[in-house]
Amino acid sequence: MSTATIVETDLGLRDAVIRKLDWDPSIDASAIGVTAAEGVVTLTGFIDSYAGKLAAERAVKRIRGVRAVANDIVVRLRQPRTDEVIARDCANALANPPSIADTVQAVVRHGHVTLTGRVQWLFERELAEDLIGHVRGVVGLHNHITVIPRATQRDITRRITRELHHNADVDARSIRVAVDAHTVTLTGTVTTWTEREAAERAAGQAPGVTQVNNYINVVPAPLVEPVDEIC
Repeated sequence: MSTATIVETDLGLRDAVIRKLDWDPSIDASAIGVTAAEGVVTLTGFIDSYAGKLAAERAVKRIRGVRAVANDIVVRLRQPRTDEVIARDCANALANPPSIADTVQAVVRHGHVTLTGRVQWLFERELAEDLIGHVRGVVGLHNHITVIPRATQRDITRRITRELHHNADVDARSIRVAVDAHTVTLTGTVTTWTEREAAERAAGQAPGVTQVNNYINVVPAPLVEPVDEIC
């Protein structure tokens, strides 16, 4: 591929990202900067909530041609909130799901939240992170929750592979699954970030899994030029 073609592709991808961010009503993209180089998109600038920062990242990952995202957006609150108020809202957010209400704790320092504690399922760890990510005033999040399953489950590899093949959001033909104790490692290729994340979620929901190492590569499918309609 020539240098001119690469530059043209990067500019097209950057423009697609900008349009996607401007289109999403959950994202204030007025202060977000976008660059793209060989499928790697870098987001810079400012946004007024941590949830908005994550929403911008998710939106970019859904764009065809994106292979990786560097999210360097800084959360700059319009109205700062004290750590005491943020901590109270974090406690209320974690109190709703009974499975994590008594086992997960949140510590707040200068708007940055650190989660600790223990859960039995990997999806519960991710649930706690998602709940705190939407608390107003949070500017950063560190998830140190430990997953300790009740017991080792048999045939995890086969169960995960079956789930991937039954998942409508994943083309599992090029995905390989390896299990070592409670850790799942995913390798192979998919054509979109949506497939990559769907595969990781499916693996993380298997009983007994405490960690998922997602090494799946995103290799976008070649663009097919539309065929002019013959009148």
